[in-house]
Amino acid sequence: MGSEGIVSSGNNPPVPMWMKPLPVVLTLVLWEAVTRLSFLPAYLLPSPEAVALRLIQTIQSGVLLQHVAVTLQEVLAGLALGLAIATALGTLLAKSPVAEKLLSPYIVASQSIPTVAIAPLLVIWFGPGKLSKILISSLLVFFPVLVNTMVGIRSVPEDLHDLMRILKATRWQVFTRLELPAAMPVYLGGVRVGATLSVIGAVVGEFVGADEGLGFLINVARGMYDTALVFAAVFVLIALALGLYGLVTLIERRVLSWQSI
Repeated sequence: MGSEGIVSSGNNPPVPMWMKPLPVVLTLVLWEAVTRLSFLPAYLLPSPEAVALRLIQTIQSGVLLQHVAVTLQEVLAGLALGLAIATALGTLLAKSPVAEKLLSPYIVASQSIPTVAIAPLLVIWFGPGKLSKILISSLLVFFPVLVNTMVGIRSVPEDLHDLMRILKATRWQVFTRLELPAAMPVYLGGVRVGATLSVIGAVVGEFVGADEGLGFLINVARGMYDTALVFAAVFVLIALALGLYGLVTLIERRVLSWQSI
């Protein structure tokens, strides 16, 4: 993801390469020290070495990769569905004040319902298969992308709209050549947030009801007091979220390369 971090700033000096892994190294050292000095049993706090060995073991057996594949499918499908609906609806609300007044109260009210409360209903309605997990994931993606789409489109300066009217541009030309490029920085910021939330949505659904996926694996490991496996699965989830975040950041750099001109 480069040295930009969560919030990019063109004035920040680049971070030296040797400093980037420093927080991870310090965390591992502190973790190892706590496990050695506290004498906690392994089922409460396994050592980094025990987690690494458990991770390698599950990879070699093929169990971990099987569950990762299921969760990744749910995450990608949920992200795609959430992006599609949020982008289309956000564009409509940004362009139509009437539609915004009619739909905004319901959209905001829907966000007041905790995901863990609605997830069991979706599992009951759509079954314990992948569809319910995809829907839960898309629900978490939906709102930040929707808001950023609206904010991005409405952030276009009015004088640029006046210029397009003077040039007698059609509505489609105004949207594709002015509003869409101008909204991209804000919109892609929402996509970055949505990409990480999509992982959370899929795992929440797997916690509620599933027979495969990383959430299911964590539930099984918890029941067996296999804390090392729980840690291993959590680290894989972190890697998935970081990978998606980094992918969106890479796309953002390519799409917004014109900003550095």
